[in-house]
Amino acid sequence: MTSDAPSTSDTALGEEFSTLLVGIQRLVRRRLREGLTEPRLRGAQVELLRLVTDSPGLRVSDAAEELCLAGNSVSTLVNQLVALGLLRREVDPTDRRAALLYTTGEAVERLAAWRARRTALVGEVVAELSADDRAALAAALPALRGVATGLRAGERRAER
Repeated sequence: MTSDAPSTSDTALGEEFSTLLVGIQRLVRRRLREGLTEPRLRGAQVELLRLVTDSPGLRVSDAAEELCLAGNSVSTLVNQLVALGLLRREVDPTDRRAALLYTTGEAVERLAAWRARRTALVGEVVAELSADDRAALAAALPALRGVATGLRAGERRAER
């Protein structure tokens, strides 16, 4: 559809999609928490650790932009993760007012274990689906990436 206003069916699809996505994410988190021996990390803490693992040496301000969070919120997360020994903060040699972020070995291990558990959990559920449903999920991945891109672009437009 090329008009700016979504159709009623687009709105209903968006509502069902977002409701299912939130529910699936909640169920995955709940299942992954079962049997944890280390202290549980909050979602935003995990997101920051994943981001810094993928982009070592990231500035706090860049992390805030990428996560669509306020700078002081990310600074609070950084302080929490430094206290837990999961994140290292170093002074940026090109700008002594800025901090560069690095994950610790413990954080890398925890994230790897979490990702492996998540992959196994969701993989088991997906494997139980019919071949047609698995094919439909695979076919939907480009559209899901498009939704993520659209939401991120909308967030950046709103910041301007």
